[in-house]
Amino acid sequence: MKKTVLVIDDDRVFNALLVKNLERMGLEPTSAGSWREAEKLLALHEPDLILLDFRLPDADCERLLPLLAPQCPVVVLTGFGSIRNAVSMIQLGASEYLTKPVDLAELELTVRRALETAALRQTLQHYRKRISQGQGELVGDSKQMRAVYGLIDAVAPTDVTVLIQGESGTGKEMIARAVHERSARADGPLVTVDSCGLQEQLFESELFGHERGAFTGADQQKKGLIEEAADGTLFLDEIGEIPAAIQAKLLRVIETGTFRRLGGTKTLRADVRFVVATNRDLLEMSRDGSFRSDLYYRLSSFIIGLPSLRERREDIPALAQHFLDSFRKTESKELAPETLKRLLAYDWPGNVRELRNVVERGFILSRGARKILPEHLAFIPGVASGSGGTTLQYDYEPTLEDIERDYFGKLLVKYGGNRQKTASALGISERHAYRLILKYQLYDQ
Repeated sequence: MKKTVLVIDDDRVFNALLVKNLERMGLEPTSAGSWREAEKLLALHEPDLILLDFRLPDADCERLLPLLAPQCPVVVLTGFGSIRNAVSMIQLGASEYLTKPVDLAELELTVRRALETAALRQTLQHYRKRISQGQGELVGDSKQMRAVYGLIDAVAPTDVTVLIQGESGTGKEMIARAVHERSARADGPLVTVDSCGLQEQLFESELFGHERGAFTGADQQKKGLIEEAADGTLFLDEIGEIPAAIQAKLLRVIETGTFRRLGGTKTLRADVRFVVATNRDLLEMSRDGSFRSDLYYRLSSFIIGLPSLRERREDIPALAQHFLDSFRKTESKELAPETLKRLLAYDWPGNVRELRNVVERGFILSRGARKILPEHLAFIPGVASGSGGTTLQYDYEPTLEDIERDYFGKLLVKYGGNRQKTASALGISERHAYRLILKYQLYDQ
């Protein structure tokens, strides 16, 4: 899509000259001869760049820059050039400063530089977010996963909306990332929206943004996640949880590519590719009226169904090793054959996410040992229970330290406080067991 530029200058001849040259550059310009005219245009559309005259008949640049600069790059044009004015304008938020009469070659360079700088800032934020979140990779060579890879390769180069269906923990976000990274939008941002747990107004504000004064506490304009995802992909996770009122607005965005911020009147463009995911039966929900049928049929033009982990057990060894490799820093570790048998026998209701958590906890509980033994998987229901086994149960989400402390304490009690036997059961050294006793103050066990 063409970048849009708003020219605000009261010199009609100069204004027309700028518009003509911006069109020649392949941009989409609109023009205003006063701040009053510009306000009307800005109420309807938000440009990618503004060329602003330093002196307007009905407003001054010092007042306008703090309003405009947070929204998009602003290049100031003036016939009153001075170093003091230049510094002042930059401090107020101007991206560039040009003196009239403007050299058209310099104007083109300045406009392109301002647009590219804005794009680079957005890209930098995108990559910082990606680094902070960490990157995963798809693992598995089962027949089911090969079929999934084929669907990803087929749909990724298009701009078609994708619906990813699968149980919780199957890796729907990783599939969304794979679709994004194989698409023409890969250099743009991938913005993830968790549809669960947000109140309707808060969700609408997060997704579409809001204008100042839209509701109590909205003391400034806020761009939504749709705008953050411009030129990239917006991933809506658990879309079945989206309130009905938001479903209607989302349908409009997908169909028309336009939206409005909460409390706003501007029609904004959404140059974004939508990928959505759910662990619910949207077709059934559309039939019982809990999900809009028109939105469902719009989303279901291309569906990627993810198999559960129990349906692709042959991928468990590769996945477990992949997770072990990701946890490894200096300590090399592997799964004992009996441990792998236990992992393959388990049904994994939490799917790949549960496997990752189990392997990570086993990695920690086997600290000091070269192999992860079945005993280190005692917190999986039924895996290490039974005769001679040890189980842990929590009515809350335990930390890894909670698990290590409680599991070690139970084994220490089981072996009558004998450090050597406890260490042997854990596959660690007696010195390591002694350090754990000191760490968790288990002197009287």
